[in-house]
Amino acid sequence: MRVIVDTEKCCGAGQCVLIAPKVFDQRDDGIVVLLDAAPPSELHAAVREAACVCPGAAIRLDEQA
Repeated sequence: MRVIVDTEKCCGAGQCVLIAPKVFDQRDDGIVVLLDAAPPSELHAAVREAACVCPGAAIRLDEQA
């Protein structure tokens, strides 16, 4: 899995950080920071959930990577 974030779409809701804190963080202004673009398999379910609930659709997943 490869994680791609579009900071232009991020609205700073922080749901991704709550769901997958080992993969996502936030800057001081709330915009997402990607900590791990290729998370280990044990985090894949949480990353998928974070992408699903992202209100700005700022998180994309490449499941082929």
